[in-house]
Amino acid sequence: MKYRIKAEGLLLALAALGMVTGALAQNVADMRDVTDERLQNPEDGNWLMFRRTYDGWGYSPLDDINTRNVDELKVAWTLSTGVTEGHQSPPIVNDGIMYITTPLNLVYAIDATNGNVIWQYRRTLPFDLSLMHPTNRGVALYGDKVYMATSDAMLVALDARTGALVWEKAIEDYRTGYYITMAPLAAKGKIMVGVSGGERGIRGFITALDSETGEQVWKTWTVPAPDEPGGDSWPPGTYEHGGASVWVTGNYDPERNVTYWGTGNGGPWIGEARPGDNLYTSSVVALDIDTGALKGYHQYHWNDSWDWDEVSTPMLIDVQRNGRDIPALIHPGRNGYLWTLERKDDGSIGFIDAKPFVYQNVFTSIDPVTGRPTYNMDAKPGLGRAGTYCPSLSGGKNWTPAGYNPDTQMIYIPANDNYCTTLAGEEVEYRPGQNYTGTTGSRASIREGTDYIGEMQAWNVNTGEKVWSQKFDLANWGPVMTTGGNLVFSGGMADRYFRAYDARNGRILWQERLNSGITGVPTTYEVNGKQYIAIQSGWGVDASRMQRAIDTIKGEETIVPQGGVLWVFALED
Repeated sequence: MKYRIKAEGLLLALAALGMVTGALAQNVADMRDVTDERLQNPEDGNWLMFRRTYDGWGYSPLDDINTRNVDELKVAWTLSTGVTEGHQSPPIVNDGIMYITTPLNLVYAIDATNGNVIWQYRRTLPFDLSLMHPTNRGVALYGDKVYMATSDAMLVALDARTGALVWEKAIEDYRTGYYITMAPLAAKGKIMVGVSGGERGIRGFITALDSETGEQVWKTWTVPAPDEPGGDSWPPGTYEHGGASVWVTGNYDPERNVTYWGTGNGGPWIGEARPGDNLYTSSVVALDIDTGALKGYHQYHWNDSWDWDEVSTPMLIDVQRNGRDIPALIHPGRNGYLWTLERKDDGSIGFIDAKPFVYQNVFTSIDPVTGRPTYNMDAKPGLGRAGTYCPSLSGGKNWTPAGYNPDTQMIYIPANDNYCTTLAGEEVEYRPGQNYTGTTGSRASIREGTDYIGEMQAWNVNTGEKVWSQKFDLANWGPVMTTGGNLVFSGGMADRYFRAYDARNGRILWQERLNSGITGVPTTYEVNGKQYIAIQSGWGVDASRMQRAIDTIKGEETIVPQGGVLWVFALED
């Protein structure tokens, strides 16, 4: 029988044993519960969810650290996680208490002023679990609990003050290829997650669980059955293993009561094995948050054959176009195009425009009304037929979140250009939990005559034009944070530098080399009037695979040390 220990009592007991100091116990006890009101209007000094706000901007109004003094940033404290592989979780902060996750599903609760560990939760994973992406992208906070989705496709609820397990629920069976990498989304008494595993033939879905009991409230498949809308876009017998994974946290529009999620490519990878549009792969879907009902969708590209997951959820940004104020969805796609869509009041999604932000050789045109692309078939891999395409299967931008600054009216894109893939397909038979890509292997290449791959780009959302770009010879896998101090923070490269850019012109104002590569999501927070910048380092997963492929092409070896460390920076008093 599961039971909860009252937080204050346990903290007093731990303090009496010398495990928690009196001041630290008081700080945790004083921490406020996370309500819907706070999530919709977070305090400037807190970072309560994956991208801080439901619109997905990755923006904080804090401005004590700014373009004039960012070059004075110093290390305030660090914490070794004791784990290797790719650390991608943002440090989440509520009233001075920080929460991070690591690969292999550890959760740390930490005093955000000094790095003292308050509690640790370690998930015991099954011995037979095998993962292509052994990462975790963070927690959700709601009420008095912390929620983490796990590599064995579970959702766990922990007491935010003590780390005690409150409940755990199976989302799906990991033995059939399901797992979860994302930070959950919390809203209106629900904890929402999507599932990964398209490369192993799963059928994707998004589900909402009751925040108190863990009981399922709704479940929406991202691959429709034959008798459901969109089901006729799949050949008979293919939808059960159609992919459309959901790798990254959704966003939420409280005014329209709609939540938006990005979906991955189809399974197998080669579209010739599943002729048709294959809804709702490589799309953004709009769901009623109360029922999970599909309100609208936009498919960025149909019959995907390039492993172009479009799992990054579009940012909710109001833009001006041709004299109109448009509630928009803005998405820098893995397919290399920057998409501007319209959030309509009934939940449906309209097309505004799309243009390439990196070199792309697949789309020959975009329908100006629907946004449907037409293809260069020579660049579309088939069964027994290779296609060479750009951007590569890693995309013009991968899962790594872009950022938006309302002061500059710009979005900031961690892009990869001039990097391409040659891929061919073969017939594949579904076996539970086994590889279901149906490919004969991929070969990477770099376009001749180019001298860069990674970029940090800035685009004006109203004009749809690129304003500035910083170019790098290394690939860029750096999630973006923007601030009221006119700063853009990001890591993402094998050189291990964490950088601050001037949001207005792209000039690099500060950089610090960390222990390992950085694919973590940066955050900023304030405690007792002092602003901090936080980031996890720890190289691995797809970023390291791409760098190894680039090294092979160039005949080089880029050495990136392993080991997860949480770094926190501040100005000296």
